[in-house]
Amino acid sequence: MRKLLLALALVAPLAAQPIMAPGVAHATTNPADMLPDAEQEQRARALGREIRCMVCQNQSIEDSEVALARDLRLVVRERITAGYTDAQVRDFLHARYGDFVLLRPPFTWSTAALWATPVVALLFGFSLILLSRRRSAQPAPPAPLTEEEKRRLAAIDTETRDGTRA
Repeated sequence: MRKLLLALALVAPLAAQPIMAPGVAHATTNPADMLPDAEQEQRARALGREIRCMVCQNQSIEDSEVALARDLRLVVRERITAGYTDAQVRDFLHARYGDFVLLRPPFTWSTAALWATPVVALLFGFSLILLSRRRSAQPAPPAPLTEEEKRRLAAIDTETRDGTRA
């Protein structure tokens, strides 16, 4: 029963998310927001998947329905229409909003902790598992007998030898 509940708990979040085919429009389904040139629209969508929604924080601006994400999608499309390269659009947004706007921020000294955190967390978890296994594999030595316990044990041993207690 526990295994069934665990399996359901792991699968339930997947069922809550809508399944979309690759290349299907996500949040930019409004034709007025789309660029008339299919190549430019494809570039805009690819860039939008690299830019973080400042409100949702765990979605790209292409996946978010928030008004700010729509505004950022329009900024990306305006820059592409104006002839900016993908790198120039990314640099423009990075200069305006900082490292946080990029879903994959560059590796710098200021983002080193961000990049190192998953590795450090995994190493910490593995070390905890190894420590707990070592401790459980090596039983603690028994505590030495107190003087009272030694006297009682000697008395029991003496009684057994005398035959008074079998």
